[in-house]
Amino acid sequence: MTGTHLDHRRSRRQLFRSLAGQGPVRRPPWSGDDFLDRCTRCEACLTACPENVLFTGDGGYPEIRFVDDGCTLCGECVAVCDAGVFDTARPAFPWHAAIESPCLALADIHCQTCQDACEWQAIRFVPTLGRPPQPEIDTDACTGCGACLALCPNDAIRLTGSEEARERTTQ
Repeated sequence: MTGTHLDHRRSRRQLFRSLAGQGPVRRPPWSGDDFLDRCTRCEACLTACPENVLFTGDGGYPEIRFVDDGCTLCGECVAVCDAGVFDTARPAFPWHAAIESPCLALADIHCQTCQDACEWQAIRFVPTLGRPPQPEIDTDACTGCGACLALCPNDAIRLTGSEEARERTTQ
């Protein structure tokens, strides 16, 4: 299958997932653009994941979903992969957290669940006179692990590309 045809199929799959409310396909940490070409779908990484954030997705390829927990970047998926699809020299994920308008703290309701969930201390709450502390994300410290996303009580966090996340947290 040619690269252009394969890219078109992936784009259509993304469209249908978004229409179904499933969001984008997210691959395991340290996986690159060649993941689908190199992955053998052996499911060793799914079995090895202690956080159970890896699932079998479309075509039997692993996907990461932050439903109940985030990725601790333990490296178990990398250790068991015989196909060598992971490259730990790159950042674990190409996305960062961004806080959206449904955030309880932005609505003047005291909540710091995302900060409590963030092992990397990328989210902090700045004291503000006359209202609850307001969230700020340090996109350089954010690994994109999804721990904050999984625990946010109002689904106010989304994962976005680096530049877009930087713009949102400085507005």
